[in-house]
Amino acid sequence: MSYQEKKIFVSIISSLLIFTLYTLYAVNKAEEGSITSASDFSFWGSFILVLLPVSIVAKIIIHVVFVIINKIATNEDGPSFEDELDKIIELKADRISLYVFFFGFILSMIPLVTDLPTYLTFLVLIFFGFLSDLLGRIAQFYFYRKGV
Repeated sequence: MSYQEKKIFVSIISSLLIFTLYTLYAVNKAEEGSITSASDFSFWGSFILVLLPVSIVAKIIIHVVFVIINKIATNEDGPSFEDELDKIIELKADRISLYVFFFGFILSMIPLVTDLPTYLTFLVLIFFGFLSDLLGRIAQFYFYRKGV
């Protein structure tokens, strides 16, 4: 497994862990019934605003730990530059990720124009935000394995 594949694999696992653990923490911390309340926009706003920096900081820490462990285990450094293949793979994966997020954004508007509860808008946005990141990483992993 190449360095890029290991890095992507660690990123996928860390995204799953961070999103799952933070979601469980936030849901347990919320008051009873407030998650499904149509008027409790502050909960969902704070959920998104806290998830972003928590996720960024946790991913930075996990990446640093990955580099250290990889250096100790394999005694090799990561690549110091990205070549054209890395850039093409990243662009293709980003495109897939953006398509998924855009589809989720369109789906999230449905509760606002129908009689569905409005908290579903936030749930769909959060879920597709997570899913777009995950599918982008999986696509990157696939492209590194199978080629572009």
